[in-house]
Amino acid sequence: MKIAYLGPAGTFSEEAAHRCASDGDELIPFSTFPALVSAVETSVADIAVLPIENSLEGSVSTTLDLLIHETRLQIQREIVVPVHHCLVGVPGASITAIEHVHSHPQALGQCRRFLERVLPEAHEHASLSTALAVREAVEGGDPTRAGIGTARAAERFGGEILAQNIEDFSNNATRFVALAERDHEPTGRDKTSMAISVPQNVPGSLYNVLDELAADGIQMTKLESRPNKNVLGQYYFLVDIEGHRLDNQISAALERIRAKADHFHVWGSYPQFVDDNGSA
Repeated sequence: MKIAYLGPAGTFSEEAAHRCASDGDELIPFSTFPALVSAVETSVADIAVLPIENSLEGSVSTTLDLLIHETRLQIQREIVVPVHHCLVGVPGASITAIEHVHSHPQALGQCRRFLERVLPEAHEHASLSTALAVREAVEGGDPTRAGIGTARAAERFGGEILAQNIEDFSNNATRFVALAERDHEPTGRDKTSMAISVPQNVPGSLYNVLDELAADGIQMTKLESRPNKNVLGQYYFLVDIEGHRLDNQISAALERIRAKADHFHVWGSYPQFVDDNGSA
C-alpha cells in the first residue's frame, strides 16, 4: 500500500503515516494538503494521512475545507499522535543566543507559553512544516536561529536539542484521518463523521436535525461550524457520532437527517481510535 503524508520526513504527519503502515508499505511525502488528496484521487497513493484536529489549537481548517468543498474521498481511519515539541538549533548553539524561531504556525501556537517565558524577544517565523523548520535552522548554520519540531527531525538533520517537551500542555495530541476511496467496514466500535447545512431563517432548524440523533439515543461526540464560503453568516455543521453508517439504527437516523437538511454529506465511518490503555 502507498501512503501519502505531509512531508518532509521528520514531521508528526510522517509518524501518523507510520502508524497506518504495515511491513512493505511505501510512504510518499507531499508538500501540500491538496496534493495529498489529489494523490489518492489519481491513484498515485492508496490513502492520504492529514491532520484534522489538535487538542490545543482545535480543528485544522485546511483539512476540513478540503472535505467540505473539494473531495469525495472518505475517512477510513483515525490516528491520534501525542505531540512533544523540541527547540532545535545548530550543534553548539546556546538557547540564550536564539533570536529567531521557525516552525509551523500550529506548533508555534502550541508552544506559546515557552516562547513567551523563555524567548520573549525572539522573532517567530512561519514554516510549511515542523521538519522543514528544523532543517532550515540546522542547515543554515546560524546559531541565532532555531526550529520547533520533533526529536526525530533533530536527529535526521543533525541538529542539537536545546529544550524538549516545550508544548504548553503535556497531553497535547493531534488527531489525523486517513482518506481513501472507501471508508471502513463495521467493527462494532465505530465513529461516523458528516457535514450538514440546514434551512436558513427557520427557527429550530438545527435542533430539528440533531434531535433525530437524541431521539434514537445516538451519542454525538463533536459539533462545530465552518463558513460555507458563499454567503456571510451561513455555515456547515460538522458532526461526529458513535456508530457506523451501516448500523440499522444509525442508517435510519441519517436518512431522517438527510430529509431535513439542505446539504448532507457523510464523510465516512471508521473504527474509533483506541490508545495503548484501551481508551477511546
